[in-house]
Amino acid sequence: MHIFDYQKIPCNLLTPEIVNMLSALHEFKGKQELYIETKPDVLTALLDIAKIQSTKASNKIEGIYTSDERLEALVMEKAEPRNRSEEEIVGYREVLTTVHESYEYIPVRPNNILQLHRDLYSFSKSDLGGKFKNIDNVIAESGKDGKQWVRFIPVPAFQTPEAMEQLCSQFDNAIDEGRYDPLILIPMFILDFLCIHPFNDGNGRMSRLLTLLLLYRSGYIVGKYISMEMLIEKSKETYYEVLQDSSYSWHEGTNDYIPFVKYYLGIMLKGYKEFQDRVEHLNYRKLSKADRVKAVFDKKLGIIKKSDIVVFCPDISETTIERTLKELLENGYIEKVGKARATGYVRKE
Repeated sequence: MHIFDYQKIPCNLLTPEIVNMLSALHEFKGKQELYIETKPDVLTALLDIAKIQSTKASNKIEGIYTSDERLEALVMEKAEPRNRSEEEIVGYREVLTTVHESYEYIPVRPNNILQLHRDLYSFSKSDLGGKFKNIDNVIAESGKDGKQWVRFIPVPAFQTPEAMEQLCSQFDNAIDEGRYDPLILIPMFILDFLCIHPFNDGNGRMSRLLTLLLLYRSGYIVGKYISMEMLIEKSKETYYEVLQDSSYSWHEGTNDYIPFVKYYLGIMLKGYKEFQDRVEHLNYRKLSKADRVKAVFDKKLGIIKKSDIVVFCPDISETTIERTLKELLENGYIEKVGKARATGYVRKE
């Protein structure tokens, strides 16, 4: 079985590029504390948006969908699930809320991971929740022609409880020792978790929830305000590529964690940059609401959708946004592109 080495391997991951990424993230973490202290009212609005985006994106990666209207109602607890997909969406909402509110009290233990997985299926009629897999599984991939091939063979079912025990123990010991940066250890843990693939179903969603839990416990809470899951969903082809690159020869203990670590650190950097942009945009609150909507076009290039403006101006109603867009169109400041759901706006030269 794979040996979980969190004592020697992390040292080999400290390439100049990764060290630079770590330094940038440490700097962002310092700014994060400042934003949280000075703008608590602003961050509440960002939190609700991120919660909706995270629930949508993480489930979308696994092919679980509902309409945007239903999803928002489910996440904001204004509706009850109507089908299996919505049951799983609500389950994700529950675990995400638990992680957001109680991460300090959830150490990384197999039993805690099992309880989070149980809650992931708490609205489902399935009996899969809260149990490690009872049959061997494979990670398969489908081509454009519909044919599938095996990309990775995870740990057998009978070895899974022991593997999870060792993974959590070795990770926990490394965190307690403080020898290596948690930002190195966390992507290693997530890759190892995915290679174990401990559940019959829900492994991908659990990996993203555990990512947030581990980051929050290490003081990196940007995922509360910017959806890390959405950033992964937008780059999922790269995600699957680095997962494959880093899992090659995993069973033999000779795999290379660097591609996966770099990808995860890149996602975090992207998240912190977006967090900074959104908080700084909210500094425009002294302007009129119409001028703040206009400022989005002054700052952001390319096609801008109404949903983008909602993210940057979470305290402005959609009615006001729509009215301002109409005025900007009439004044010739912007022009409309696309139709229906694809409708967007671009600033005229």
